[in-house]
Amino acid sequence: MTTTRIPRSSEPDEAVDVLTSPPAARAQISDGGLAHRPGRWIDGWDPENPEQWGSVGRPIARRNLWLSIFAEFLGFAVWALWSIVVPQLNGVGFDLSVNEMFWLVSTPALVGATLRIPYTFAVPRFGGRNWTIVSALLLLLPTAALAWAVNHPELPFVALVGIAALAGVGGGNFASSMANISFFFPAKEKGAALGLNAAGGNLGTAAVQLAVPIVITIGAGVSLDRAGLMFIPLALLAAVLAWRSMDNLSNAKSDPRAYAAALRHPHTWILSFIYIGTFGSFIGYSATFPTLLKNLFPAVTISLAFMGALVGSLARPFGGYLSDRIGGAVVTCASFVAMAIGAVGGIVGLQAQSFPIFFLSFLWLFVFTGIGNGSVYRMIPAVFSGTAGGDPVSLTAAGRAAAGCIGIAGAVGAFGGFLVPQGFALSRTITGDLQAALGVMVAVYLLMLGVTWFVYLRRGSRLAALKV
Repeated sequence: MTTTRIPRSSEPDEAVDVLTSPPAARAQISDGGLAHRPGRWIDGWDPENPEQWGSVGRPIARRNLWLSIFAEFLGFAVWALWSIVVPQLNGVGFDLSVNEMFWLVSTPALVGATLRIPYTFAVPRFGGRNWTIVSALLLLLPTAALAWAVNHPELPFVALVGIAALAGVGGGNFASSMANISFFFPAKEKGAALGLNAAGGNLGTAAVQLAVPIVITIGAGVSLDRAGLMFIPLALLAAVLAWRSMDNLSNAKSDPRAYAAALRHPHTWILSFIYIGTFGSFIGYSATFPTLLKNLFPAVTISLAFMGALVGSLARPFGGYLSDRIGGAVVTCASFVAMAIGAVGGIVGLQAQSFPIFFLSFLWLFVFTGIGNGSVYRMIPAVFSGTAGGDPVSLTAAGRAAAGCIGIAGAVGAFGGFLVPQGFALSRTITGDLQAALGVMVAVYLLMLGVTWFVYLRRGSRLAALKV
């Protein structure tokens, strides 16, 4: 009788003897060299193995991808929930200044950015399926707390800030979701999978800004507590779906060397700075757009605010597509030029008190933040491979550092979601309006344009020749 031996990913030099395995374990051994253990753990996962990927690997990976997108979509929605709730608070009995509103919409971004690094390490520590369950259930805290808080206008402002901070757990979901999906797909399909995952999550921002104004006004009056309550069954559904249908990969291990190498690499910090301008702007503008519309153009319904996050999310894959063809640095530079033009348009709209000019300028801004998000993510692996030597060892080390850079840049860039609202608040405090803040944005985008051109496109630059 022939003994079938299944490689174990955690111990590559050993094997599992099927004949001596417990009956339950033997029953769980599948095609493609995979072994399934209780708790939906999979041993032997190797997406680079064509036989495994073509038989059982791709369906498993796709199932986990779609469920991950749903969970991340909810995470982004909860992360952005206060952006659409805050403009409504004074209508239900609160007495908030505009600057206090900016604090409430920026605090979730600050917490979410901070949580991104630990969330990244949670997947290798606990398993992708297990952490998706936990992270989905954690969304119950900010949603239930919000539903309670909006019915208590006597709450002190500091208490509201603390409750808003709970929504930051939704921002951490992006990091763990991206880390988890990266383990499921082969290199040739990883970019497309991560692009879908990121775009699906970003759409949660648009969805919450579209749905909440509708849900809270069903029937008579405004029931703002529904903004939180509506996500409780969805978070429970995401947890149940993850529990029933997602998988943990035993070979999904964190590599501290990746982050150590990235921290030492100067391009990590250059790219993180650039990513503040693209993703940070997207999150910051998404957080503040409803509040801006409510206070600057009160006759206009804030339900239009969802269009900004929507076009920004849909533009992200297009940024990656363009970058694959003409280079990420070129697309990033073009995005910063367009974003500077959009900010100037916002200033013109404020000076003319023209809603159409202001609104269209911000939609323009959102489109190019999305394109820039896609192009910067395309730049990261290209930059690190371009700065490495041509030997396999150097390329492997560069790939490891690039993976670490993606995690670091994602966390650093998200801090823009705090900086943008605070910039608006500071501008209003010092000058009485928001034009100064938009003027600073123009200067920052031009600075980032100059940095990107000087490092990655300047004639004579090694990386310019590689079209990173």
